[in-house]
Amino acid sequence: MARTARPTPGPSGSQPQPRPLPVRTRTAGNFVKAFFAFIALAALLIGVPAALAYFVGWPLPHEVPTLETVRQPITASVFVDVLTAVVWLAWAQFAACVLVEGKAELSGVGMPSRVPGAGPSQLLARQLVAALLLVGATAASLTPGLSQLSNAYGDNTRSSVATAQQTPGQQGDHAGPGGANHPAAQHQRMIDPSGRGSGNARVGEEQRQTKFYRIQPPEGRHHDSLWEIAERHLDDGRRYREIYQLNKDRVQPDGSKLSQASLIRPGWIMEMPADAHGGELVEMPDQAPEITTDLREQIRAYDKSSRTPHRELDTERADQAQDIAAQQPIQPSAPDQPRPAPPTKATDAAEGSPFGLSEALIGAPLLAAGLLAALGRRRRAALWQAAMSAVGLGSGIDLTATGPAARIEDALLVGADPEAVRDLDSSLRGLSAALAEAGRNLPIVYAAWLTGTEIHLQLAAPSDEPPLPWQLGQDQTFWRVRRSAITTHEDDGTAAPYPGLVSLGTLDDARLLLNLEAVPGIVSLTGAEADRTAVFASVAAELATSGWSDRLTLTLVGFGAELGALAPTRIRHLDGVDALVETMEAETSQRRAALGVAGHDSVLTGRTGQAQHTQRAPHLVLLAAEPTSEQSAQLAELAADSGRLGIGYLVGTTQEQFPGATWELDITADGRLRAPLLGLELTAQKLPDDQHRAVVELFAAADPDDGAAGGAAGPGTRRPPFLVDISEAGRPAVYARLLGDYEIMGLDTPDDQRAALLHEALALLLLHREGVHPRVLASALWPRGATEDVRYALVERLREWLGDDPGTGPAAGAVAGAGAGTGAGAAVGAAASAAGTTAPRLRADATGRLTLAPSVVSDLDVLRTLHHEATQGRGARSAQIRERLLTDALALARGPLLANRPQGRYGWLSHEIVEAQLPLLVADVALALAAHHRDAEQPRKAMEALNGALASAPADERLWNELLRAAHATGDTDLLAATATGLLDRNAALSGGARGLPPRTEALLDELLPTWRGGGRAVAN
Repeated sequence: MARTARPTPGPSGSQPQPRPLPVRTRTAGNFVKAFFAFIALAALLIGVPAALAYFVGWPLPHEVPTLETVRQPITASVFVDVLTAVVWLAWAQFAACVLVEGKAELSGVGMPSRVPGAGPSQLLARQLVAALLLVGATAASLTPGLSQLSNAYGDNTRSSVATAQQTPGQQGDHAGPGGANHPAAQHQRMIDPSGRGSGNARVGEEQRQTKFYRIQPPEGRHHDSLWEIAERHLDDGRRYREIYQLNKDRVQPDGSKLSQASLIRPGWIMEMPADAHGGELVEMPDQAPEITTDLREQIRAYDKSSRTPHRELDTERADQAQDIAAQQPIQPSAPDQPRPAPPTKATDAAEGSPFGLSEALIGAPLLAAGLLAALGRRRRAALWQAAMSAVGLGSGIDLTATGPAARIEDALLVGADPEAVRDLDSSLRGLSAALAEAGRNLPIVYAAWLTGTEIHLQLAAPSDEPPLPWQLGQDQTFWRVRRSAITTHEDDGTAAPYPGLVSLGTLDDARLLLNLEAVPGIVSLTGAEADRTAVFASVAAELATSGWSDRLTLTLVGFGAELGALAPTRIRHLDGVDALVETMEAETSQRRAALGVAGHDSVLTGRTGQAQHTQRAPHLVLLAAEPTSEQSAQLAELAADSGRLGIGYLVGTTQEQFPGATWELDITADGRLRAPLLGLELTAQKLPDDQHRAVVELFAAADPDDGAAGGAAGPGTRRPPFLVDISEAGRPAVYARLLGDYEIMGLDTPDDQRAALLHEALALLLLHREGVHPRVLASALWPRGATEDVRYALVERLREWLGDDPGTGPAAGAVAGAGAGTGAGAAVGAAASAAGTTAPRLRADATGRLTLAPSVVSDLDVLRTLHHEATQGRGARSAQIRERLLTDALALARGPLLANRPQGRYGWLSHEIVEAQLPLLVADVALALAAHHRDAEQPRKAMEALNGALASAPADERLWNELLRAAHATGDTDLLAATATGLLDRNAALSGGARGLPPRTEALLDELLPTWRGGGRAVAN
């Protein structure tokens, strides 16, 4: 979410002034481009038709051609006329492209329409129009934030309600000289909205009035939106944000609140900016005979919910306003520019809201990607361990995060850049492999710089030319590689060459990674304790989960005992500095001796070539506790040659010059990380205390030992499952098949340009019935980032495509209420039922997440419901019902999840646990059905069910074992042998012949078919 500066109150109760936002300045290059674009457009739009008309004339015949005319030979004149007609058609197509692109640039609404067959022509038109408008007043979209300068008063300058309903055009012509724009008049409107002052304090009467708009009910498939309201009443759709800010989180007549700009409801009331105009607006409440009494009362009540209720403005401030107005001469003047406010701390726009995201994690893409990958591995291990446990929970455990942990997971999904992690890992391993093949050692690397296009390594000493695709940088101490030239490194056993690289912060668009392992001495960190700890937490979390390392030991002292939950095999915590000194003395002696025996001068030698078997993983120490003078001296001695031993020290201290510190860093209160001796000043990467605890909570909830029973919500707080009505009366309005090929029924086919995007968005929402944060949805569809207006347009388009559920009867009202759950959604559902209006199928819950109505259902939802009903509902009491439900559920398992998804899309599925849950769910259904058939002494039917599930869960050992038991129960030895042979072949295909059967399956075969090891079919343990 955008970070904005909040206005601060001025002295003496004066109106808070907004902090100016950065404005893109126009350069000479912009004017040159605009000039040449104008010349090119004039030549193409005017010069071409003028030249054709002057030199060629009308190319078409003046009379209808006869058959005799067609038979005549083609002369040069006819050829020129044909060619001229083709040029005229091309010109007309280009002119249409210019009109389409110009309209899109001027309106700023989404992507322009495509002109059929005009690919290159439309691209040229787009570039020329954009260059021309770059310096014009219409290029408002190139200076984001300008439109908000005049509206920055909005949250604090609510005027009073007025006395009459206006007609179109009434608002624009009332401001006399100096009236509306004069500072005194502005101040008067802010302080004395009641208009009870005298004299000059009453200027600008109409503009003192606050206007209200009531959201209109849908007409057909058209729904009112804030963008269209802003276009109609503010003349600029981009000003929808002003309306949103004025009305955000205020209680509406139906009891709900506006939490997402894209989701508004018919009947809601919107307070409008002061310059809004149009006949649909209502100025209230004193004298408005054209509106009903109920509407008048609703607007009165809504006005009271303003953050600064108009009636609460004190008379003392009103008197001050009158005095100021009386002292100021009224004269014509241009609109005043807002005065700069005192510097204020930039805050997240969602800070303090129930669904704000961690900007610290969103701004740490490598850390977020590492945490997300580690979390996925932890959850998969929890699922598999639960499935193989005696309890046999399998797919039944709930790993959905809630509360702060859910918001942290959303931030990870938004901020993660797995592509950058892959590029860093592949480039470094590829470099190591190339150097080993050339017989060269790895150079010592102090730091790496990661940008959007390149990776730079900063070497400790000048070096020769690097192997391709690496190149020399600005000198021989820098190696660089373009990220577009990096190829995926095959897993050939190459060790991670620089596992000690860790992000410290950013400089402009470049991210600095310091190689803690290679620093020849100690890295000290000064600053406030809370700021130091936030840096330590970020460093520890990234090192524990980084994707460019294989093995490392991370020792924490003085902080982060709970961080061990992130990576128990990597992180250890010591109680004090004495324990650290004792441990590191032993570690240093061992490493020195090992290097001497191996004949190596550095641990880097052991990471390339034939010496890999002697490699030593780095040992990194993060010391947040303040050591004594004696302990500082001991640490300095230990760190004297730590760089070649693969040991790194980061020490937090209050001392300006820490003994043995080679690099000195300082973290400031405003989040700047400075290294004066290195000439560096970065925006620090930090993980504040509350956020790092939420990260720990997220990981602890997925721990196989602690989370299997309670899931991510913890024991006793498990989220109730989403169940659908599987009766004939519960037929959904929209049904999507996610298992196997992706199909959608019940919706119109969207246009070709956006169909894939809408289908992908719907799939993500269907897989997350608990809701999806809008930023998570946008980051899934556009991993490289998307602006707020693009997110808004996506949600609005998706809502319109999904449509509404009818609310004219009791059934529809029940659906709306059930889908809403609690909070705002429940109020919307109840209101829809009572008023007989429609209920949107895409809505926002009380936390701001986008959710689908219960009338939008997938086959995965039905599969889960059938399994739940068969094992915990009606089927638990009736064998006949259980068999029918389980059979229907197994029939839904048509294949893997979204089998026909296009290449390059649906990348977010790599973070989804559902791909691991689905095979377990299908296996659970098949196992339950097989158990039912075996109880009924029908082993062949049990085998049929189990074989059907193997298509979706081919590696599930439980299916293998039950299949062997069912085959044995038939009494047919040949069938059992054939089944055993099939499982052996399946295991060989899955593992490539590298692994034998699972131990429990092998033991079962020994029991059921002792002869299975004969005939060359033996499999090693």
